[in-house]
Formats: sequence, C-alpha cells, structure tokens
Amino acid sequence: MWYLWIALIVLFAMAFLAVKVVKQYEQGVLFRLGKVIAVRKAGLTVIIPFVDVLNRVSLRIVTMPIQSQGIITRDNVSVDVSAVAYYRIVDAEKSVVAIEHVGTAINQIAQTTLRKVVGQHTLDETLSETDRINVDIKTILDIATEDWGVQVTLVELKDIQLPESMKRAMARQAEAEREKRAKIIAAEGEALAADALGTAADIMMAHPLALQLRNLQTLVELGVDKNSTVVFPAPLMSTIGELGSFLARESAAAATPPGMPLINGVPMTPTS
Repeated sequence: MWYLWIALIVLFAMAFLAVKVVKQYEQGVLFRLGKVIAVRKAGLTVIIPFVDVLNRVSLRIVTMPIQSQGIITRDNVSVDVSAVAYYRIVDAEKSVVAIEHVGTAINQIAQTTLRKVVGQHTLDETLSETDRINVDIKTILDIATEDWGVQVTLVELKDIQLPESMKRAMARQAEAEREKRAKIIAAEGEALAADALGTAADIMMAHPLALQLRNLQTLVELGVDKNSTVVFPAPLMSTIGELGSFLARESAAAATPPGMPLINGVPMTPTS
C-alpha cells in the first residue's frame, strides 16, 4: 500500500515540475538537453522534468540609468554627464543564447558610447544640441545590440555638471551678452526719439504757432509742481515783444486822422 502512496507523490511531483506558466509580458526559451527547441508564448507550458529547462525572458521596457561619466569635450572642457536609456528585448532566443547578462552588457556599452559621442562635441554643442546627441547615442546602441535581440527605444541626457570656473566664465559671458543687448536697445530708442523730434521740428517750422503752444504747455507742466520760479523760453519773450509792438502800431493807426502819413506805423508829426 505504501508503494501506491510513493507512486502518487512521485506523480504529483513530476506534474508540478512539468507544468510551467509564462506570463503575458514574458516569453519562454525552452532548452532540451542543452539545445533550444522552441520559444513558448504566454500561457501554460508543459515540459519534461530533468530534461527540459525553460528560461523566462521579460519583454517589458527596461529603464536603465547610465551613471555619471567624466568626459573631456572636443574643446578640452571636463564635464560630468549622466543619462538614462530605455530598451526592450524583441528576440528572446538571441537575448539568452547570444550574450550572458544582457542588462549588464547594455549598461557597459551605453557608458562607453556616452563618453565617445559627447567627447566628439564642444561644450556649447553638448549644452544646446542634446537632441542630436541623444539620437546619435541611440543609433550606435541600436547597431551594437541588434545581434543580442535588444531594441533601444530612447536615450536622454539627464544631467550635465560643469566645473565652477566654467560656470563663472559662462555667467560673465551671459552678463556681457545682456549688456550688449541693452545698449543696442537703448541706441535704437535714441534713434527713434531723434527721428520723432526731427519730424516734430519740421512741423513746428511749418507752423510757428505750434511752437508757442508747446511753450505754453511746458509752463503748465511747470506750474503743476507749484514752483515759485517760472522760466520763459527766449522765443516766447520775443513773441511777446513783437505782439506788444503790433498792438502799439494798431493803436496809433486807429488814433491817426485820415490822410496823415505814417512812418513805421507811427503818425508823422508836422513840422513848421
């Protein structure tokens, strides 16, 4: 009787070892006596215990940080650059057979590729053309990992650390650039103001009364602050004098009898 129980226990143990489950995001590479015979899809898989070996391979996208690398750019500036890469396995059989520890291999080649690509660019290009550098790194990694059944989906530079001396130099450069733009804007403003003043002067020359109105407006603006001193522009004083002479001539002409000759608007006094 105990032989039957032993047989049942052995049978259940063999069944337990023979039944494998491959998850939805996995594929199983089935080895039989050391040779690949099939790639199993997701679901229930039956193998021969002690003869078959099933290696499960995840097909999900893997996020792999690339640790900071000390790199000398093409213009001999030392920078520390870190990045992040995203890859996925597209051929489960190649990822198991072609290389051992595919994740470690991709990490190592990603570090060397990062140093190589960034070292071919100047500092300004590294800071301003990160998109192009990302594409270059991804392309190189794709070519290198194609035989491993791996596809690199994305590479992004994450952080670029500059030396303190370079940060100060860049700050001075940015400050000088802002000062240059400020001076250019101020000069353009002066040019526009001069052009507007020239146009206003032409209008006032064509209409002398406009200048007098502007002088009066200036006096009104001075009076707003309750100043005790009022400054009359010289053109306004001459105009007031001319206006007084004109009124005097008009008064004299009105008081002159008809027929009396005038000299400069003043009646001529008869002499004996």
